[in-house]
Order: sequence, then structure tokens, then C-alpha cells
Amino acid sequence: MAKPCALGYYCFKIGIGARVIRSKWLIMGFMCATSGATAQEVQLNSDHARGALHDASLLRALDDTAAPQDYIAAARADYRRLLTALYAQGYYGGQISITVDGVEAANIAPLAAPAQISQVVINVVPGPRFTFGDVAIAPLPAGAELPQDLGPRQPARSGEIAAAVAGGIDSWRDQGHAMAAVTSQRITARHADEKLDVAIALDAGPLVRFGDLAVTGNQDVRQARIVQIAGLPTGDTYAPAEIAAAERRLRRTGAFDSVAMTQADDLIAGNILPMTVQLDESKPRRFGFGLEVSSIEGLTVSSFWLHRNLLGGAERLRVDGEVAGINGETGGTDYSLRASFNRPASYGPDTDFFITSELSREDEPDYLTDKFAIETGFSRMLSDDLTVRAGVGLLTAREETEFGTRDYTLFTLPLDATYDRRDSDTNAKSGFYIDVSATPFISLGDDLNGARIYGDARGYLSFGEDQDLTLAARLQLGSVAGADVTQAPADYLFYSGGGGTVRGQPYKSLGIETWNGSEFVTSGGTSFAGAQLEARYNIREKIALVGFYDIGQVGDTALPFETGDWHAGAGVGLRYDTGIGPIRLDIATQASGDDAGQDVQVYIGIGQAF
Repeated sequence: MAKPCALGYYCFKIGIGARVIRSKWLIMGFMCATSGATAQEVQLNSDHARGALHDASLLRALDDTAAPQDYIAAARADYRRLLTALYAQGYYGGQISITVDGVEAANIAPLAAPAQISQVVINVVPGPRFTFGDVAIAPLPAGAELPQDLGPRQPARSGEIAAAVAGGIDSWRDQGHAMAAVTSQRITARHADEKLDVAIALDAGPLVRFGDLAVTGNQDVRQARIVQIAGLPTGDTYAPAEIAAAERRLRRTGAFDSVAMTQADDLIAGNILPMTVQLDESKPRRFGFGLEVSSIEGLTVSSFWLHRNLLGGAERLRVDGEVAGINGETGGTDYSLRASFNRPASYGPDTDFFITSELSREDEPDYLTDKFAIETGFSRMLSDDLTVRAGVGLLTAREETEFGTRDYTLFTLPLDATYDRRDSDTNAKSGFYIDVSATPFISLGDDLNGARIYGDARGYLSFGEDQDLTLAARLQLGSVAGADVTQAPADYLFYSGGGGTVRGQPYKSLGIETWNGSEFVTSGGTSFAGAQLEARYNIREKIALVGFYDIGQVGDTALPFETGDWHAGAGVGLRYDTGIGPIRLDIATQASGDDAGQDVQVYIGIGQAF
């Protein structure tokens, strides 16, 4: 309850946690209003902490559309908000006055507000800035120390106290003491010395172990599978990191719209802590499509169908279909039909089982391939950002090239690792992405052995308060080892040119010249190096301009850069952010060779180029 104090204002006490902060001057008032004109001016006067006070004030945030009622409600809240802002900056002897046309707001009867408001003045006298005096937050676990910001002569910001207490409790929880809590606290402002003394007692509580995981909210996904996927180590010492990991595993399946893990309020016998996970299941089926247009490559249409819970254990089945090169100038039309099945938590909570199959036709300028491939294996999350995959596969194909027609069947060992630290996979502004894959292959009939290796690295860096400028870079490296261009599968070889490599250059326009026994013919190379640079600048909230420069090089040896030719392209683009990914329009031209700048190519799609 407020009580009268000096200067005719009101003093009160604000509790933090279980105890109280006592300050010499805590001033509060309120305003009520009837309808009337809005205030013409809200003036804030203070010698110190103006930025923090301005940000805290609701009155300062009102615009010309606000009614007197809004100013009254804001003033009622501002006494406390401004006081809290002073505490946050280390001022514990402040005085606050809010006047409406010269009358202190605290003296305006709630139902007798003026009909018209001309000026609201906020006067704040912060007083001296306190520093920390005697600070004791204890006990802390071994190795934990109080932050240096709580040391002598440091500004006594209230937020530093709360952060230190939270850090101490978290330290105990990290060591298995799930019930750690504040048992008492006393925070005293010594006005004569301009010091703030802090005495907070912590209770670590007993060492706790995880109990059974209860599941609520599920309807179609079986409880036993949910527990298996979560992987919460029942019987092991409590650890917050394990709770966070269990939530991530469940979200990663895609079968749930929301996942919330909670712990019981009380322990049961043996210092066991029961856990509960509350789930909201996603709709099991999903359908989508994609569209991409290039002035040279033509139209690409894709679609997918997805089931998130095929067998009742969050198993995912996805079927993708794509038709590419429609009305393009890059050979014929390509077709592909792909199906993939994924079962989470097959060998431990972080290891998934997968099987994929694909039937495709690639009708390219230099080859025609009809292929069927199937792979199976395991994917493991080594960390939140790092995933590795390994499997075995079988591939059979019929291939027509300038070197002749052949049929072959390959046994493959696909290996892949992905390290993804991007802030977004559709419109990244910071972080990086690295993917490295290797596919050794062995012919089951002919002398066709080797390995295809490919790496893709991307980085993003943004500047400005609103991150309006983003610099993005991409580096691609590829190699086919153990087989030359006449032996390796045609779709394992590398080309450069087009949307995925060098925009502005015709699709797969850069390869190598190879003797086929009677003449030189164009084919893909056994090595590739490419780089893409982009500068993206937001000119509006949802609209960005892009400038880019791409370069690519293809060689006939296993090591990139050893031999071969290179080419480049450059251009400008426009992006419109849809929330699920930007719509992309790129206009590019050649930036190397005799035809530099002579042709223009247009690319339209969804999502950033990389």
C-alpha cells in the first residue's frame, strides 16, 4: 500500500523475488480522464538516463491519434515504469513528477480529469548513481563466480542483480540440482554512502534424477514412440541440456506444431523428478509445389506430397515430382519422381533410418540418361548444427553420349556431412552453411570405379541496425576421382553456367573438349570450382535489391584449378519477401569472353539463389 511521504507524493515498496528493495524516494501518481482534446506536447526533463526513461515512458510513445483517456492510462503506468528504468540504471534516490497543464497528476481525482489537455510534463530528478557495496549471492557451485559487473565501484544496475541470481540458479541446475531456488534476499540502498548492498541466499536442493516422461496432447502418434524419440534419460542426473535436446528431437520430426516440456513441482521418493511433455500434433498430410522460370533453361515445375506420421511413430514419407526444361534451350525435357521414407530414433534418439528411391530422365545437350537409384542408410545428429549421413545404394542407368550408348549398374556408398549455422534456411542474414559429400562407386559389371566428391560452403554477414545490407558468398568445389570423362557416369561430371553456378552464362555452357576417337566433343569435366557473391539491400520492409557476380571453372583433372577454362556472369535482382521465402527475380549477362554483355538472361524462382 502507498503511504504519504515528503513533498506530498506517495511512497511504496517494490518487491523483487521474495524480498523488498527499499528506496528513499519512490513517487507515484495517477490520472483519470473524460473525453477531450489530446495533449499537444509531452515533455521529458531529466539530467541523466534520458534514453532509458524515454524508452520506458508510455506517454512518450503516444501519437496524435491518442485520446485523453490514453494519456491518463499511460501516466498511471509511467510512475512505476520510470522508477523501474531508474533502478535499471543504478539510480535509487530519484524523484518523479508528472503534471498535466501544471497540475500534479497525483492530485487529479480519478473521475475529474480536465476536458482538454495542452501539455504533459514529466520531471525526473534521478539523484546520485549508486554503486555496489557489499554483495553476497551464495552458495554458488564449485567453479561459479559472481560477475565482475557486481564488483565495487560498478554501477548498481538492478538488472545485473537479477542476471547474477538467475546465473547462480542455472549453475546449480546444470549440476543436477533441479529445485535450486532463492530462499531469502535483502537489497538495501544506503543513501548516505550511495551504495547498494545485496544479500541473497540460494538453496541448491538435493541432487535430482529424471523420472518417467508423461505424454499429453498426442492423438495419432504413439506414446511409446514419443518417449523413444524424445530420448530423455530416465534415471540419469537431471540436466537442462537434456530437456532442451528432447524438445528439439520431437520438433525435428515435423509431426508436432508445438512441444513443451515441463517438470513436476515436487520430487517423489528417491529425489526423482517426473517430467511431462505437452504436444500439439500437426496435420499429417501436406501438399506443395514450386515454380521456376529461366529465359534459357525454360520452365521448371515441381510438387510434393508429404505424410508426417505414416505408421503412427512420426515416420515421414515424402514423394516429389519435377518436370524441368519445358520450352527451354538446353536439350529436352527432364523428368524425375522421387520417394523418401524417414524413421526417427531408429538406433538411439539422434539416429534416423532412411530409404530413398528415384526414377529420372535427364535430356541434356551432351547426354541423355534414364536412371533408377535406391539408397538406404542412417542419419545422425552429432549436434544441433552438425548432421552426418551414411548409406549404401544401387544405381542402374542407360546413357547416350557422343562417346556411345551404354548400360551400367553401380554399387554406391554415399557419405555426407552438413554443418548449418544460418539464422534462416530460406533468407539467411548471418551465419554459415557447409555441406560435403562423397560417393564412391563400383561397377557390378564393367570396369567403372571411382568417387564423386562435392563441397558447398556459404556465408552471410549483415550490417546496420536493421540488418538492411547483407553480403552473401558461396564457394563450390567438385571432383571425380578414379575415372576420366569417358568412363565416369555423364551425370557425375561437372558443368558450369546457369542458375545454380554462373548466372548470365547459358545453362551448362562450360565443359571440356574431349576426343571421342573421331572428333572433339563437349562433355562435363572431372573438376569444378565456382564462386557466387551477392550484396542484398532492403529498400523496403519486404523489398530488396541485389547485385551479384558469379564465376565458374571446369577442368579435366581430379583437382580443381589445375586445368580448364573459366567464365563469369553478373547482374542485378529483386526480392520480395513472402514470409515463407522471397520471390526472386534475377537479370544477368555474361561478364567474360567475347560475348560479354551481349545477352541477357532472366531467372525467376522462390527463395534466395543460395
